[in-house]
Amino acid sequence: MRLTTCAIFTFTLTALSAHAAVDGIVTNGTTGKPQSGATVTLFQPTQQGPQFIESVKTDAAGKFAITKEVPAGGAGPLLLQAAYGGVQYNKTLPPGSPTTGVEIPVYESSKVQGPDVKISQHVMLIEPTGGTMNIAESYIFENTGKTAWNNPESGTLQFTLPAAAEGKIEINVLAPGGLPIRRAADPTGKPNTFKVDFPIKPGQSEVRMEWSMPFTSPGTFTGTVIAKGSPDLKLLAPAGVTLKGEGVTTLGQVPDMPGATIYGVPGTKYSVDVDGSGTLKPAAADSGDSGDNGSPKVSMNMPRLFGLSVATGEPLEPLNAVKWLLASVFGMLAVGFTLLYRKGNPIGRKGNPNRTPDKTNERDRS
Repeated sequence: MRLTTCAIFTFTLTALSAHAAVDGIVTNGTTGKPQSGATVTLFQPTQQGPQFIESVKTDAAGKFAITKEVPAGGAGPLLLQAAYGGVQYNKTLPPGSPTTGVEIPVYESSKVQGPDVKISQHVMLIEPTGGTMNIAESYIFENTGKTAWNNPESGTLQFTLPAAAEGKIEINVLAPGGLPIRRAADPTGKPNTFKVDFPIKPGQSEVRMEWSMPFTSPGTFTGTVIAKGSPDLKLLAPAGVTLKGEGVTTLGQVPDMPGATIYGVPGTKYSVDVDGSGTLKPAAADSGDSGDNGSPKVSMNMPRLFGLSVATGEPLEPLNAVKWLLASVFGMLAVGFTLLYRKGNPIGRKGNPNRTPDKTNERDRS
């Protein structure tokens, strides 16, 4: 009798794990009303990547119901996506969380950058070493409104690269609460000028870029910032590297980065004299420890960049975690200052590094 009961119990658990009826409502955060006609898609994370389960439309009351069986054996959370107005919005369902009454907010979108959308920080890590200048660059967007900014034609970020970089760059973008997603640097038609097609949703978004170029120290590093409304550039130099130039000011040292210094560079064009060589090496970078949200050390899930990796718990992609920083210098970099580390020298890669293998629904995961 006990064996029979255990067998029934085991069968019931297996059957439950193979099904995941998910229902809920999509609400328009701009209007505050339920959103009809939105497309809701369910994905199951696997070792081979997110697997499509089912896609449905919301009804007149904004409600949706996904009833298709989810195969047993998947690990980690389920991923819901709601597509509306040309923009995808994600909702992660951790194991054990309710799968009924799930709420997914969406927003109206505009091609025009409204007054509520601003670039709050522009930070660049420079690492001159071995005849190469390695660059890790970060733009942080703050959207305090209730409308998403989405302009595929012009891009939501335009930037220039030195001619010596040969247009070779890797870009990862993060939507509010989302995972890092690879994006291409699309040419604008102007020499050495590119755009990023990435919707800026309400909340905080980030564009992280890495590139390199030949450079001999001492030398002069020049560039132009064309992103609309970008604040003054902050340059981070590792120990052994000093920066000088007209208007360049020293802002202070970086916590947990011995010898690393933050510099302020005003204006849209910069010309900085760089002397010395070095790479940024955070303290205890290889320990795998992650700090709290308010601490100088932050572990975020990113593709392996600049050769540093720590443990990751994200099942959606085989991503390695990366150490980023949360540096606070005179309060200017107190929130969201994250610096990525380089995966390799883009100049040495074969083919076009701006192109990445097509992945099913990769764009949707943003």
